[in-house]
Amino acid sequence: MDINTLRTVITVASFVCFIGIVWWAWSGRNRAAFDEAARLPFEQDERTV
Repeated sequence: MDINTLRTVITVASFVCFIGIVWWAWSGRNRAAFDEAARLPFEQDERTV
């Protein structure tokens, strides 16, 4: 196996990993958790000083 074959395998594996992360982030199952996390900065803190 030469260096170019190794580079190709790593590039393809990285692309597949990237597509998997994008698919996971846009899947409908995670929408509720992501919506809750998106609202966190706007919630009032109970410990007002």
